[in-house]
Amino acid sequence: MRASLGCGNPTALIDLKPGQIVLDLGSGGGIDVLLSARRVGPTGKAYGLDMTDEMLALARENQRQAGVENVEFLQGEIENIPLPDSSVDVIISNCVINLSADKDRVLREAFRVLRPGGRFAVSDVVTRGAVPAAVRQSMMLWVGCIAGALDENDYRAKLAAACFADADVETIRTYSIEDARHFLTEAGIDVDAIAPQVEGKFVSAFIRATKPMQSCCGTSGCSGVKA
Repeated sequence: MRASLGCGNPTALIDLKPGQIVLDLGSGGGIDVLLSARRVGPTGKAYGLDMTDEMLALARENQRQAGVENVEFLQGEIENIPLPDSSVDVIISNCVINLSADKDRVLREAFRVLRPGGRFAVSDVVTRGAVPAAVRQSMMLWVGCIAGALDENDYRAKLAAACFADADVETIRTYSIEDARHFLTEAGIDVDAIAPQVEGKFVSAFIRATKPMQSCCGTSGCSGVKA
């Protein structure tokens, strides 16, 4: 079952309760959706959102094989979530948001579809401190999903701008230069030369935030519908 590619396991890091509605942004083969559906039980539901026909077909086949009924896979973009306002209790995602060219819109959309008190709980790649563009490009050859990785402080700032509260970035794994040494050497890159600029700067993180019970931004756009 080719169901998961990513940088973490958001379902292992978030407490899901029976009856909740869960949305996985960029659900791919659907493993996190299926795991979430089992945890929320028959009174709950898990949505998976993906933009590609291939991944949706794979996810639906995995669903059929797993025999899980409280699941629905939707086609669409994470910048324009095809669900109503305040319809979801928990949003998860596995190394997908960093790939978006408009992360601010993704976060506003996430805020929009979450119910008051709802939780944002995603795994993603983030950076710590400045990384030279040439070095980022070299490392991108190794970890494809770091191309659009945000600095951890920028991630917190964007969550706050989208009106989320209690934003937290928890490191799951720090990528060392040794993790990439063999690959980068084969690509003709002087690993020792770039090591001081890379070591400890790319991490897999678990990002949490909450939609407040009451609007945090007054009239400045908390609805999440601004372009």
